[in-house]
Order: sequence, then C-alpha cells, then structure tokens
Amino acid sequence: MNTAQLLEDSLLIIWNDRNADRRLAAMQGVYAADIAFFERDGTAAITGHRAINELITTLQAEWPVEFQFALTKPAQANHPVQLVSWRLGAAGAPPVATGSDVAVVENGLIKSLYLFLDAAADA
Repeated sequence: MNTAQLLEDSLLIIWNDRNADRRLAAMQGVYAADIAFFERDGTAAITGHRAINELITTLQAEWPVEFQFALTKPAQANHPVQLVSWRLGAAGAPPVATGSDVAVVENGLIKSLYLFLDAAADA
C-alpha cells in the first residue's frame, strides 16, 4: 500500500478538479479542517478548506482547461512527512511548471502543506 496516498489525492483529486464543490467535499477526507498551506517562503499561510479552495479556483482560471497535475514519481512517506514531485501542463506537452509538495500528516489528515517550485529552465 502507498502510505503517501493522502498527498497524491491532494494533488491528483483536489488540485486537478475544476469543480469547487467536489473539491471542497474531497478536502474533508484529505486535509485537516485547519490545514495551513505555505505557498512560498516569506508569505502567510493559507488556512482552511475554503481559503485553499478559493486559491485553486483563482489559479485554475489562469490555466488552459487541459492543464493537469501529474506525478513525476510515486509519493513517499517518512513517518508523518510525505513528499510528492509533480509537473503541471497539458498531457504530452512540456510542463509549464514542476515542483514538489511536502505534507505533514496528523490524525490521518494533512495538517500542513508546503509547495516547492522548481526554478524555470529558460536559460
């Protein structure tokens, strides 16, 4: 069994779904009610299901409809910490972004989520 299934569900089910109501319902089984999402260093955490759902809606509005997150390798777990690496873009096309998410799990739900974007490769 994949012990990092929560983090894969976060990315593939929640962040890929363009239906805000379905996303919010899915969050109940993946994220703690008071989850803290840290988008970048030096910024405040985005806290709670509704705030994260609003962020996803805003971001998805900026992306072509065919953009999806895909795993670049299976998620990993080490005690309460989970790691997943991903790509964002249209299937079969070069990704527009790549990165990793790190989650801390408490009581069977993701309590905190950290985004690490890879540097753009436009050199």
